[in-house]
Amino acid sequence: MTASMSPDELEHALREIGSERYHDKHPFHHLLHTGKLNKGQIQAWALNRYIYQSRIPIKDASLLARCPDMAVRQVWRQRIIDHDGAPGSEGGIERWLKLAEGLGLSREDVVGERLALPATHFAVEAYVRFVREKSLLEAIASSLTEMFAPGIIRTRMDGMLANYAFVSRETLAYFAHRTSEAPRDAEFALAYVKRHATTREDQQRVLDALTFKCQVLWAQLDALHFAYVSPGLPPPGAFVPDAP
Repeated sequence: MTASMSPDELEHALREIGSERYHDKHPFHHLLHTGKLNKGQIQAWALNRYIYQSRIPIKDASLLARCPDMAVRQVWRQRIIDHDGAPGSEGGIERWLKLAEGLGLSREDVVGERLALPATHFAVEAYVRFVREKSLLEAIASSLTEMFAPGIIRTRMDGMLANYAFVSRETLAYFAHRTSEAPRDAEFALAYVKRHATTREDQQRVLDALTFKCQVLWAQLDALHFAYVSPGLPPPGAFVPDAP
């Protein structure tokens, strides 16, 4: 094991992982953002992505439950509110459901989760389990994909609005909110990691945690591409779009 990195060197190494592995580079996203998917394929994306969206507050609640630092808990709990909402105020999950409905999906089908791909369930459960079982430092580091989110959000919104007549700004309201939420969350998590990952061993764990999270996101898109693009073989019981 080499000598430990400075905080700035650690941040650089983390950003290098994102530049190589973040899912903005996946072929499915390239097709989505450039108008190459049909409506049914986009519906499949929204239906499956709901599994991931719905588990974010669950993984964050498990992180909070074992966090001894009150100051961290005070900041981190905002993530749950952002996704679950509060009485009289909708959150990200509700906005995602409105996105799905705007694409012509049934809310019941999306929330029921039975039509999602098995690989989606497996990948998302692996992420929840990682946050629940790994160290607090690794759990926080795994959220750092949010450092790279603003770029893909802007590309997605611009591309989908330009290329799909059935998409509106109202449909994409979830992403408009994330343009401010994700940078705020990433800034806090990055500062925490740079402050607490001081040994080379902990720094490697942090790098591995971010790599794992990138793999979780990539695996979900691999499954979507296989089932709905090429070769186009959704497994038994999974969502089957209407003819495009």
